Amino acid sequence: MTALTAAVHDPEDYSARHLSVLEGLEAVRKRPGMYIGSTDSRGLTHCMWEIIDNAVDEALGGFCTRIDVVLHADGSVEVRDNGRGIPVDVEPKSGLSGVELVMTKLHAGGKFGTGSYTASGGLHGVGASVVNALSARLDVEVDREGHTNAISFRRGIPGRFDAAGPDAGFTPESGLVRTRRVARKVTGTRVRFWADRQIFLKDADIAREALLERARQTAFLIPGLTISVRDERTEGEEPYEEEFRFDGGIGEFCTFLAPDEPVSDVLRIQGTGQFKETVPVLDENGHMTPTEVERQLEVDVALRWGTGYDTTVRSFVNVIATPKGGTHLAGFDRALVRVINDQLRSTKLLKASDDPVVKEDVLEGLTAVVTVRLPEPQFEGQTKEILGTSAASRIVSQVVGKELRHFLTSTKRAEKQQARAVLEKVANAAKARLAARQQRETQRRKNALENSALPAKLVDCRSEGLERSELFIVEGDSALGTAKLARDSEFQALLPIRGKILNVQKSSVADMLKNAECAAIIQVIGAGSGRTFDVEAARYGRVILMADADVDGAHIRCLLLTLFYRYMRPMLEAGRVYAAVPPLHRIELTNVRKKRGARPEDKYIYTYSDAELHRTLAELEKKGKTWKEPVQRYKGLGEMDADQLAETTMDPRYRTLRRIRVEQAEEAAAVFSLLMGNEVAPRREFIAKGARELDLSRIDA
Repeated sequence: MTALTAAVHDPEDYSARHLSVLEGLEAVRKRPGMYIGSTDSRGLTHCMWEIIDNAVDEALGGFCTRIDVVLHADGSVEVRDNGRGIPVDVEPKSGLSGVELVMTKLHAGGKFGTGSYTASGGLHGVGASVVNALSARLDVEVDREGHTNAISFRRGIPGRFDAAGPDAGFTPESGLVRTRRVARKVTGTRVRFWADRQIFLKDADIAREALLERARQTAFLIPGLTISVRDERTEGEEPYEEEFRFDGGIGEFCTFLAPDEPVSDVLRIQGTGQFKETVPVLDENGHMTPTEVERQLEVDVALRWGTGYDTTVRSFVNVIATPKGGTHLAGFDRALVRVINDQLRSTKLLKASDDPVVKEDVLEGLTAVVTVRLPEPQFEGQTKEILGTSAASRIVSQVVGKELRHFLTSTKRAEKQQARAVLEKVANAAKARLAARQQRETQRRKNALENSALPAKLVDCRSEGLERSELFIVEGDSALGTAKLARDSEFQALLPIRGKILNVQKSSVADMLKNAECAAIIQVIGAGSGRTFDVEAARYGRVILMADADVDGAHIRCLLLTLFYRYMRPMLEAGRVYAAVPPLHRIELTNVRKKRGARPEDKYIYTYSDAELHRTLAELEKKGKTWKEPVQRYKGLGEMDADQLAETTMDPRYRTLRRIRVEQAEEAAAVFSLLMGNEVAPRREFIAKGARELDLSRIDA
């Protein structure tokens, strides 16, 4: 990695002496974002998973059955496994032990050749060494060949610590130390690291829930692997422990992910395929030689259809999640559409004159986990989010097509009934899609004959510039009247909605389009809906949800966000959807000194929560300031006059907006499904648990 040592102002005075070369782990410490993405909590979590993934690769190879992750109270992270253990013998070229080599050299490891791992998650050989470079202290213990071998590092440099913890005295020294004897059959690796706070932000931390979610996911993907998580960062409480093991593999994962009642049982599809590719292979002399190799790709798919409308498809390559799909998912989709169309024709559920069903119809209500395992997968980009290995599409399509056709044509009574139910569900989805398309086309023809395609209740702005324009979706006509006076008509548009819109979480596309409020929102934004939504065509740069600061207002925001999440998700992904934050209280000061240039608003203080109100009143009391009693509490936006609404909620100079991100929308959608879905029992349990936490003094009665 080459970098400039200083800015050179004279173009003629620029020579090789101005260049510097960062060797080894220096490059990692100089530019950590290149290797772990960021130096906040996300980057720290990435470091933890680099170490865990090494143990997971041992489990993928069948050498490891248990992984223990411990979040220690001192901020360190420890990962233990019972795999083969990192090699402790000396690597002849470098003269270093295997442990020291993989911990100090970039692109060193057992995943480049053809002998160590047939499938792995780590491909670049930088994981352990990057974590080592970014750690104030890292300890490694390896059980192998009848001994425990230990070595420690400070910021990537091997040596000896004279006490526990990262601040102990340190003496640089290379080489492993045998600390004790163990049985020859006992093998495994233990890695414990303390993040270097010179690199990471002070508040960088590992979220327990994110760790548990991914640990659960990994345990699903590797049947028989036990993953234990222990969090000792619980002050004054017992450490939190949870253990995951799923012998059913992705079949259990599919059932876990499914949000609705089943139409079919979980169908497990497995198979293999061979393909050839030319890859550079490291020969005995250390040279990379292009070689044609025979590869085997293993396919393992679990899927089931449910009564709902949502689609949940998770795809993985060697336990690496591929959220943006790739060639394996393309082959899966193609096989589903082809086979189901053939069966619908043969069972006469589709007539010869009918249009074939499309992917959208087949995926409605489907929950699926698609996994493939292969050596050295080719990904598009560095993030490993999209599989690029072209042969995966053909092999997955063949395996899934063959097994799915066998299920749909089965003569067994139970499977025959389930296959019929699946085909009828897909056919009904196609009919609903065609009906919705016909309705949209009718609406478009109707709009073309009218003078304006926009709803009459829209109060539009004068500016057509996308950068500044804002659309406020306002709850109720009373708030609309005040908002008209409070807005800047140059760039702020208003669209009122009446009460609570349709719950689109459990409604079809056709029902959503029939709802006047939903249709008006989609029409005003002007970028389409669902798979046809084009964020570049949106008429406004921001969409701001402005509802009362009460339970009903929160419910309305949740309904609106669910509409955006299901049918206009690119707006959320682009960070263009916001929630206005109106105040709850107004404090009117009574002893304000009149200063030249002071505004009338200076004697008012707004607070946005009960806790903030109590803090503010306590601070005012300390300063000897008095206020008018009682403090005004707003029950809705309609109680404010235009000046107050502008200053607190609409004027860009003073207001507070909360940007809604996709990860927040997904969490909200899960809670919304719990509280507003078809399942009554989980909702009753939620209400019963939460009843004890209710503050009765906050109920208006």
